[in-house]
Amino acid sequence: MPIYHRLGELPPKRHTQFRKADGTLYHEQLFGVRGFSGPHSLLYHHVPPTEISKVEVLSEDVNPKYLPHSAGMRHRHFRLGEMKPSGDPILGRKASVGNDDVVIYICVPEKPMDYFFSNGNRDEIIFVHEGTGELHSQFGQLKYRPGDYIVIPKGTIYQLHPDFSKPTRYLIIETPDNISLPKHYFNEVGQLLEHSPFCARDFRLPEKLETRSERGDFLVKVKTWHALMGYHWAHHPFDVAGWDGYLYPWIFNIEDFEPVTGRIHQPPPVHVTFALQNFVVCSFVPRMFDYHPQAIAVPYNHSNLQSDEVLYYVNGDFMSRRGINKGSITLHPGGIPHGPQPGAVEASLGATKTDEMAVMVDTFRPLKVAVDADKFDDANYPFSWMTK
Repeated sequence: MPIYHRLGELPPKRHTQFRKADGTLYHEQLFGVRGFSGPHSLLYHHVPPTEISKVEVLSEDVNPKYLPHSAGMRHRHFRLGEMKPSGDPILGRKASVGNDDVVIYICVPEKPMDYFFSNGNRDEIIFVHEGTGELHSQFGQLKYRPGDYIVIPKGTIYQLHPDFSKPTRYLIIETPDNISLPKHYFNEVGQLLEHSPFCARDFRLPEKLETRSERGDFLVKVKTWHALMGYHWAHHPFDVAGWDGYLYPWIFNIEDFEPVTGRIHQPPPVHVTFALQNFVVCSFVPRMFDYHPQAIAVPYNHSNLQSDEVLYYVNGDFMSRRGINKGSITLHPGGIPHGPQPGAVEASLGATKTDEMAVMVDTFRPLKVAVDADKFDDANYPFSWMTK
């Protein structure tokens, strides 16, 4: 949530002398996007953030491996709920679909991180499907729970600490764009409007800034456009004594999204939660159905002529589809009609509410299917609209 926030110790004026108790200077860092013009924060370090002891190439190419483009030109159902735990919260990520604007990963980690991570060129939304834990970064700590969208700006150094006493499953949306809320939800002073589906109280901001000053060898794995680099620091990366600004990690829970309903079926734009240049993220949550006496509750058939539709199934009973379990992803490519399965329309008549929960990503450029996801493909899905 891009509002002003501050933690720790700060000087009264930016870009001025700020000294520690021993008389030495703190080291100021501007952390910002779009040069010096976009959202930014100012951080004050014990040690210069430029001080590193070693740099190494960990991988020359960390981009997802995709199938030929034609693989994404049919309806797809990936049974990713069957994915077994592997790796840690970063290296255990498996791509499902993606393009130059967005990549969607699933991660079911089985071991903790023994390093720090920074996605140098891409913002991240980590949707917590299952599990609890904490996000630690140089901005402070945030506890997370199921249903949380964890928004992490590019360049943030962080660790995820899942509670491995219970299953953990993440959906990760990665983009070179800057993640933001839809502009039409705000007034001229940047305040959320009364009719927006969330308010400022719904957003959780960093807290409990723990300044670390120990020396040693601390590995930060930095993902660049193509490679994974290893930067070794001789001091702890979370050496920030204080910071303030508008750019930092934050959390919004999907259950705090207030659904918009009407007399007849409301289209997906009423569910938009995050809006970016070439895609949107929507939240489908439990809600009352349409209340026109002749309303049909399920979505009508539609062709997304200029967008691909990805739906991640979280919980509940999906009134328009059968045979989809939680953790699955469906891909409906642009230009090919899709809609409720046979019998779903009649079955929905008279229904008053739904308990479904899902995350949808609509892209305005074609998506490609990742090799890792193809292993979970339901080959019969394109024919699931056949009448018996």
